[in-house]
Formats: sequence, structure tokens, C-alpha cells
Amino acid sequence: MRNNILRCLIMLVALVSAPAVSYEAAAQTRLKKIVIDPGHGGRDPGALGKKSREKNVVLAVSKRLGELIKDSLTDVECIYTRSTDVFIPLDKRAEIANKNGADLFISIHANSSLTKSVTGAETYVLGLHRSKENLEVAQKENAVITMEDDYTSKYEGFDPTQPESYIMFELMQNVYLEQSIAVASLIQKELQAGGREDRGVKQAGFLVLRQTTMPSVLVELGYISNATEEKFLTGVEGTEVLASAIFRAVKSYKQLYDTQNSPSMVKAEAQKAEEKKVNAWPEGVNIRIQVAASKSEIKVDTLSGLPVTMLEDGETKKYMLGIFTTYEEASAKMKEVKEKYHDCFFVAFDGKEKIAVKTARRKLKK
Repeated sequence: MRNNILRCLIMLVALVSAPAVSYEAAAQTRLKKIVIDPGHGGRDPGALGKKSREKNVVLAVSKRLGELIKDSLTDVECIYTRSTDVFIPLDKRAEIANKNGADLFISIHANSSLTKSVTGAETYVLGLHRSKENLEVAQKENAVITMEDDYTSKYEGFDPTQPESYIMFELMQNVYLEQSIAVASLIQKELQAGGREDRGVKQAGFLVLRQTTMPSVLVELGYISNATEEKFLTGVEGTEVLASAIFRAVKSYKQLYDTQNSPSMVKAEAQKAEEKKVNAWPEGVNIRIQVAASKSEIKVDTLSGLPVTMLEDGETKKYMLGIFTTYEEASAKMKEVKEKYHDCFFVAFDGKEKIAVKTARRKLKK
């Protein structure tokens, strides 16, 4: 147990040192490059149906998705991590996206279950699993690394079968979480419109998403273990329905991305932020809600007009929402903030000096 945690912490250092793209840099351009990642391939068949293999299903949908993007979004370059039946290691898939400077990464998969009645599509973003089911999906997809040469050293001792290995995803800060959730939500909406059962947007620790420096999602198209769903997934009509749904979501996201990142919008947001500037370190005691921490500068969105403040603690930048002068007010806002930032927590200050929250509560009551 201790050795596994140590390995994960070492892995975390590698993640923190991975290349990062600043929000400000990304905001100066339009969505121009999309990497489509058909899961599995070659000696890795993925999930098995009675008559089909996941690797073939997802390649067909991925290639059709690429065709739709190229035909309709002529200013977008579409790049595949694989376009044939070949094996691509998980770390190489992220590397392809990063080296090409992609604006969006979509990994496409099909699920399976011992319970043959399970059906439906779900889309994942990188994060800590919130249920045993989410962990099991991530474990199945991550198990592919055991087919790679010397995977124990390549992935810093990560063992996809051990739940404690996934502690690293609790320690990570995903800079692109909000954008990834936006893409995932659009995909689920369109899949549902196409007649698929909606299993929702979820978070889990997928290695294929861990080092991408752009919004990234992993789509589970359906359950190949279900006979009816397998027939749909392997049919020409099913391929078209699934690829078209993801395409519509990509198109909607591109429109949103291009609008929000236009020069006029970026300027307007900068002016708005300037108007909301407050004295970040007023005299006296106050409570704030810490929502993120990172060694590199990241963008943290405000909620309900709460000011964002940042404190540099050594090499780490800590981001907080709100400046509350009563514990009751802070608690009321915490409920709202937790809906977006699940792992947030209270911090307290007396001027610029950090103090215990318990001490702050006592002083604020006086």
C-alpha cells in the first residue's frame, strides 16, 4: 500500500512537470485542430461482444466522425491517433495530441458489463471516480498498458488493477475540467437526441486523458456486451447515428469556443474582470473557499459574482473564491461552489496571515 502511494506521488511530479497551455494563449485563437482517438487496436481488441470487437466498432465510428468534420468544418484539421488496426500505447495517444497543438481530444470506446441487460452511452472527463462503477470502467480501459513493454517504469509504477493507484487523480488539478465537461455534456445531449440511453457525464481516472493539454473526453458509445446494443454498434446505421451525434456536439462546441475566444469577447471579459477587482487582502478576519491549486497559472471561473483571489505558497498557486466576513455567509455559498468544485474547502485569513478556520469563526463571532 505504502509503495503504491509513493509511486503515485512520483507520478504526480511527472504530471505537474508536463507541458501546459495557458488559458490566455488558448483564448487568442479559434478551434482549429481536433484529435480523434479510436480506443484499443492491433493486439488489443478491447471489449468483446458475441460477434464483434470494440477496436473495430470504435475505428468505424471515429473515421466517420472525421469525415463529417472534414466535410462540414473546413477550417478544422482532423487528426487520428490511429486510422488502421494498430496498437498505440496510451502515452503516445496524448503525445500525438500535444505535439499537434490540438484544441480538443476525443477518445472513443465501447463498454461492456457482466450484466447483459445494461445499455446506454456515457462520456467521461478526467478526475477522481465517484463510484465503484466509474472506477471499474477506468480500470478496464487502463488495463491496456499491461500489453506495453516495460509499462511499470513507463507509467511510474501505476497498477491499473489497484484502487490505491488512483490516488493521483485526487491530487491532480485539471485545468481544462470546465471545458471538458462542456464538451461531454454536448455529446451526451446529442447521443440522447439520437435515441441512445443517456448514462450521463462522469469523472474517472483515465490514463489516456491524464497528459493532454487541451479539453479532453472519453466517450463510451454503448455496451457491446448487450446483444441488441451490439447489433446497433456494429451496423452501418448505428455508426452513422453515433458519429453524427458526436459531430453535432463538436460543431456546437466549436461555435461556443470561437465566440468566447474572439478578440472582442476576450477584451470584454478582461474589462469585466477589471471592474470586479477587489482589495484581495483587506484588514481583519475573513473566510474564503479554496477551489484549486497548481504550480502553473490557471483560470478559475467565478460563481455568482464571487471574486477570485490567488495566494502564492512557495511554488504553488492557490485559488480561492469569495471574501466572507461571517461563517454563515461562507457556508451558504459553499453549497453552490461544491456543485462545481467538489473538493473545495474553507481557508481563513487575518489580513494576509493565514489562520485556522476555527480561530476565524471564533474571532468573527466577537
